[in-house]
Amino acid sequence: MLTAMSMTASILKLRIGSFVALAALVGVLTAGGAMGWVETVVFTIAVLGASGAAGAFNHYYERDTDRLMARTFNRPFASKTLKAGAIWPVTFAALLAGSLFMGWSVGGTLATVLVFLGAATYAFVYTVWLKRRSVWNVVIGGAAGSFALLAGAAAAAPDFGPVIGPVPIFLAASLFLWTPPHFWALAAAKSEDYRRAGVPMLPVVTDHSVWGPVIFIHVLFLVLLSLGPLFYGLGPVYGICAVIGGGNFLIKSWLLMREDNRKTAMATFFASLLQFALLGLGVFADRAVAWAF
Repeated sequence: MLTAMSMTASILKLRIGSFVALAALVGVLTAGGAMGWVETVVFTIAVLGASGAAGAFNHYYERDTDRLMARTFNRPFASKTLKAGAIWPVTFAALLAGSLFMGWSVGGTLATVLVFLGAATYAFVYTVWLKRRSVWNVVIGGAAGSFALLAGAAAAAPDFGPVIGPVPIFLAASLFLWTPPHFWALAAAKSEDYRRAGVPMLPVVTDHSVWGPVIFIHVLFLVLLSLGPLFYGLGPVYGICAVIGGGNFLIKSWLLMREDNRKTAMATFFASLLQFALLGLGVFADRAVAWAF
């Protein structure tokens, strides 16, 4: 039972999916509309399902490449625990369709379109088109998470005013800038893995003198952008979380720019995860304070 659950979590990339679902939930909370908790839960599950379908397709499509990388060789399709076959893409498409219908039933058409664009960006633009062809892979592919956040905002948007307000837009743009340095830091730590698999990540195809400053500049603009919501209604609780998480990420990326080693790269990678978590926590806490008072 545990093995089956673990395999399912791996196939659907539920760790990544949970971040995508969190992004959608952040969009719901910052939209300024009124969405009941039942509808919010249903929509969040729909986003998780759509993300899972895209993640499963990524596992299936990348199975040969995954066999070449130490951190992915034991994935179900790469290890041949699950045999490749035409039934799998059909199953993933069915999961996507069901998730989109679920999202549409509570979130409406615009939100559903944005959820679809997020899944399509990850499955086709990133996985099929860019991942093994371009250094821009995680830059453009990073839009997948931003679409999820905007989808949450569209689902919960009020019946008056703009469909998606400035706070969700700032946060979606921040998430777009967050994705490249997050994955570049991981690629810097595991460059031989990516080089062996032929994935042209920035730290693999350029020298440290290039990718180090690029990561730092990305993080600098990300931190500045993440403070934008403070001017459009989010309060000091969010600001404290944004400053702590962003400041830590900025310091770690500065150290990585100065010194190229695996320990510093992984520290930067984990700092990116902490910043993402703190931004989400800041939004949750800020909304809780607003509702309480």
